[in-house]
Amino acid sequence: MMIKKGLKVRILTGKDKKKEGEIIEIDRKNHRAKVKGINIIKKHVKTTKEKKGGIVSKENFIHLSNLKNLETKKQKEVKK
Repeated sequence: MMIKKGLKVRILTGKDKKKEGEIIEIDRKNHRAKVKGINIIKKHVKTTKEKKGGIVSKENFIHLSNLKNLETKKQKEVKK
């Protein structure tokens, strides 16, 4: 299964089981991906000159084995 950025996937395990979303980031080295709106975590961010701090909700990585590709392969048309 080839996973790419922008593909629609279904979550197979965990708190977001049976939910669907789009891949927004991939970490190939660790076999993980971020899916939009899935596996939301709260992160405490320190205030800097540029950004205001506080508690931020964001997506966290999920292992690729817990994802199922929903998009089917597009078959190539045979020209005669």
